[in-house]
Amino acid sequence: MPKQIVIIGAHAAAVDAAAAARKTDRTAEITLLTTEEHAGYSRCGLPFVLGGHIPRFTDLIVFPSTFYKMMKLNLLLETTAVGINTEAKTVEIQDKTGKQKGLSYDSLIIATGAFAFVPPIKGREKQGVYVVRTIGDGERIDRAIKAGAESAVVIGGGLIGLEVAIAFVERGLKTTVVELLPQILPAMLDADMARLVHEMLEQKGLRIIVGKGVDEILGTGKVTGVSVGGEEISTDLVVVATGVRANVELAKNAGIATGDTRAIKVNARMETNVPGVYAIGDCTESVNLVTGRPSLVQLGTVAVRQGKVAGINAAGGYSIFPGVLGSAVTKFFETEIGVTGLTEFFAKRVGIKTVIGAISSKTKADYYPGALPIRVKLVVEKESQRIVGGQIIGGEEVTQRINALSFAIQKHMTVREFVKADTCYAPPLSETWEPMVLAAEIALRRLR
Repeated sequence: MPKQIVIIGAHAAAVDAAAAARKTDRTAEITLLTTEEHAGYSRCGLPFVLGGHIPRFTDLIVFPSTFYKMMKLNLLLETTAVGINTEAKTVEIQDKTGKQKGLSYDSLIIATGAFAFVPPIKGREKQGVYVVRTIGDGERIDRAIKAGAESAVVIGGGLIGLEVAIAFVERGLKTTVVELLPQILPAMLDADMARLVHEMLEQKGLRIIVGKGVDEILGTGKVTGVSVGGEEISTDLVVVATGVRANVELAKNAGIATGDTRAIKVNARMETNVPGVYAIGDCTESVNLVTGRPSLVQLGTVAVRQGKVAGINAAGGYSIFPGVLGSAVTKFFETEIGVTGLTEFFAKRVGIKTVIGAISSKTKADYYPGALPIRVKLVVEKESQRIVGGQIIGGEEVTQRINALSFAIQKHMTVREFVKADTCYAPPLSETWEPMVLAAEIALRRLR
């Protein structure tokens, strides 16, 4: 009999898992299910549709229906998994009509993702309050803008919150971001680097309030404003972007263990405490490659890598997922921002003593037209002299520099080794001295 593989979820992690399973076992019967109308689309692209960079929300669908047919995958849309019986090896599912049935499995992959977290702010139930998680969410916000919205408040100054806020500015809305913590991008940048981004965004017309929370969302029935530290800010719509929470209730109800991060706990093969049951994506914790501690990094790059590993193992192969550094990049207007490994703040939080190497330079030879500023910050462990983190803000070429730092961290490269890197140079492309090497030299001097 063919192997029965059931995957709860049908987005980045789940579809990559299905593809890997199919390549491992050509005869397996593979079923994916999702509660949504659309499957296999990029959630990361939602702000860029709102900003007008991508024409339609349906353009975010990476895997068309032909893909599932070609790979012989059974895709169930608008279908909910309501229960898992790990002893009987069945998943109870319910379609949009309310009809229920059981699916048997030999291997089960849980890719239930995460849900948008909305804090208990007074007035959060009002019309005009949105989150950004699905195509449906994006479409509702887009309709509100087209209906005449002229102003917006975004609650949360993290990655998604700022990307959405920038999209609103690009659409002509007067926009305010409210962040409870003392800085924007608190999970991504140290305060000194975040300050540079903060200043740039304000120059572009975005108002940012840090160190204060939203006390109340105002209006009778429909949003008319928000109250922040005694100040009333008028607005036509509010987006709550205060992060997401791992969607683990289905797994917990089935006796599947969660870890220190409250996400599903897995081993290196992405297998849970229940044999034959795997978990991947935003609902799953990983191991941080620097600290060796459990970590919850909810990024598309992590999801697809975990999915590939789980898919291979679920189909009878062997693969392992080593862990994460949390490498991430984004682009705010013309400025690129990237991070990998630990920030200075998080290194201190886990007891790692560090030295910092930071420098401002240019992306091309200084005399070459179009040379853009770039700021590089390296975080180096004092005792081992290993590079454990890096942050870069610049006009271009941030992504590949972050990738290079990621390689260096994964290979346990010391700052002493890094300064000897053989880097390239041409006036239209780079400075004679690579900015990352200059930052490493500053860190090395401080170590001495």
